[in-house]
Amino acid sequence: MTMEKDKACMYCNPDERQAGLMFKVTDLSVTELFFFKEQSHPGRCIVAYKHHAKEIFDLPVEDQTAFIADIARAAQAIQTVFNPDKINYGAFGDRNPSHLHMHLVPKYEDQFEWGSVFAMNPQQVYLTDAEYSEAIDKLKRAL
Repeated sequence: MTMEKDKACMYCNPDERQAGLMFKVTDLSVTELFFFKEQSHPGRCIVAYKHHAKEIFDLPVEDQTAFIADIARAAQAIQTVFNPDKINYGAFGDRNPSHLHMHLVPKYEDQFEWGSVFAMNPQQVYLTDAEYSEAIDKLKRAL
């Protein structure tokens, strides 16, 4: 496993790609929590490992455990703030360079994409700056 940063990776080197997709909420134990700008699924977040790695099995065992614990902690905060009926989890990363991260996608019965796989970025629902700030503040308090 490489613990170095990948110069082309938007998680290792935040740039306009990252700024166009998400806001950083906070650091967790071995990850960073991001709030996804596209909010067709209210509360959608991303948990990204702090170091460049491709696979969970690339992490030291203690970081594997902490990675999953960070995901659970973020999911609990999403549940507390947004009260979804289910949270979907997606780990893809087959675009170069891949960086270990997990999409946490709240789903609501009888709403957008219930019962199906979530779209990566449907580009349908965006919030105001005040709404983003409020949601992020609530998540921080719930953590």
